[in-house]
Amino acid sequence: MTTARAKAPPPLADERLLFLLRELLRIRRFEEKAAELYSLGKIRGFLHLYIGEEACAVGAMQALTEDDRIVATYRDHGHALARGLPPGALMAEMFGKANGCSRGRGGSMHFFDVGRRFYGGYAIVGGGLPVAVGLALADKLQGNPFVTACFFGDGAVVEGEFHESMNLAALWRLPLLFLYENNLYAMGTAIERSQAQLDMELRARGYGVPAEAVDGMDVLAVEDATRRAVEAIRGGGGPHLLELKTYRFRAHSLADPDLYRTKDEVEDWRQRDPIDLFVARHGIGEAAVAEADAAVAAELEAAVAEAEAGEWEPLEDLERDVHTPVGP
Repeated sequence: MTTARAKAPPPLADERLLFLLRELLRIRRFEEKAAELYSLGKIRGFLHLYIGEEACAVGAMQALTEDDRIVATYRDHGHALARGLPPGALMAEMFGKANGCSRGRGGSMHFFDVGRRFYGGYAIVGGGLPVAVGLALADKLQGNPFVTACFFGDGAVVEGEFHESMNLAALWRLPLLFLYENNLYAMGTAIERSQAQLDMELRARGYGVPAEAVDGMDVLAVEDATRRAVEAIRGGGGPHLLELKTYRFRAHSLADPDLYRTKDEVEDWRQRDPIDLFVARHGIGEAAVAEADAAVAAELEAAVAEAEAGEWEPLEDLERDVHTPVGP
């Protein structure tokens, strides 16, 4: 049986600080570029941006190994980038090109990369939760020491899949980490208007699942909490849940007029921008920020060029993987 252990966090030397800064900036600038390309008609369909929530994906990924499994939501760009999926393959996917990570068939909400153990974004709210249970169950049955980390939003916790998945994960003591990104709104509905019980630690306790609330705007707080939860899971402690308290600065999607919250509320949360907080708390200078931003900009320029140069899927392949012919 193979072994997999998350490495202890290295000291916060300059190199590590700049690495985390680039990770955060890569997601922010990718999303801003995606919004720009959407307005130009290069990207079609729905587009759900991760702006404001970057610390959740970046922090969590630092505590997971390359062999651990990741399941995301339809707001999956940040998770995919933090997992290490190439920006060019992601941009090409949103363009609908055959060189995209899902061959152009998934688009914005369905990034997938089995080689990097990234098992998809899911357009159905809560749809990734049962998949995560299946992955964790398979690893347990095969004796693999891997953890499945499943991201989901506040809209998912009132879906049946959430409760079924929590129950089965606890019943079978699966190596599953539930990562609840609580951005306070399920599409346009404030959580206090749809959930009778907002204490997620209490709700998880009903299934016998240990839970912890975490500042989802603080990348190091997310990393620390994830590392502790993963260590407990690998030690046979069964599933754990982390509630990452975060906020999306943009609307639910670019098709959303965003009329359900006030500008003052959004501005108040912007004062806790995860990138600005990280820079300020660790005294990262303007020159270093500018250098990191320039490096990310160059990456994204290359990613857009890769997407533009990509080929459309040949017409003769349009029925590939759609159905299996039967008969002679």
